Amino acid sequence: QVRPVESGGGLVQAGESLTLSCGISGSIFASNAAGWYRQPPGKQRELVATINAGGRTNYADSVKGRFTVSRDNAKNTVYLFMNSLKPTDTATYYCTAGTFQGTSYYPNFGWGQGTQVTVSS
Repeated sequence: QVRPVESGGGLVQAGESLTLSCGISGSIFASNAAGWYRQPPGKQRELVATINAGGRTNYADSVKGRFTVSRDNAKNTVYLFMNSLKPTDTATYYCTAGTFQGTSYYPNFGWGQGTQVTVSS
């Protein structure tokens, strides 16, 4: 099983945008959901966005209206488009492949190394 590989993090100023990308093994990606998590310094990891195999998306309240998750099945890639970034968005961002049980998402296929996003005020 190949772990997800995230990229696209960096240092930006508040109000700017950033796009994260994540490659997931094709044997896993096509028929499963994907989710983005983040872990701010000294805090617990939280789920910020999910997209199921059919393209249905869901977002944490803290990012709703600012972040957009999408997937390109031909490229085995999931994206997180982040707009109007705030200092509180500073975190290490992780993508996962997983499944839904009801409305609950489970990252069943391992974690990548993450990519750091830092938003300065």
